[in-house]
Amino acid sequence: QVQLVESGGGLVQAGGSLRLSCAASGRTFSSMAMGWFRQAPGKEREFVAAISWSGGVTSYADSVKGRFTISRDTAQNTVYLQMNSLKPEDTAVYYCADDYNGRGDFGSWGQGTQVTVSS
Repeated sequence: QVQLVESGGGLVQAGGSLRLSCAASGRTFSSMAMGWFRQAPGKEREFVAAISWSGGVTSYADSVKGRFTISRDTAQNTVYLQMNSLKPEDTAVYYCADDYNGRGDFGSWGQGTQVTVSS
């Protein structure tokens, strides 16, 4: 079990930026990659970005490519999501998750942090 705590959410104007953080603890040695997901009210949870702990290979949803950047600090067991050029449609609760096998199987989830983008 990996414990995950997100932070950095808030209210921002369209075109602004936010940086989300996700601190991991517990069985981090079993984690192959970390991902960010988001869920807006009444909508399904969607994938945003992911990064492998070893090598830092990244993956992004088409909707955020060129605007969001995922990164990680292996020494601190922390993953970040730098969000630039934010749009109202980015409004959602953002969750980080642990991919235990690096194949998209996310087994542990944080509690989420709210991101609200006003027009």
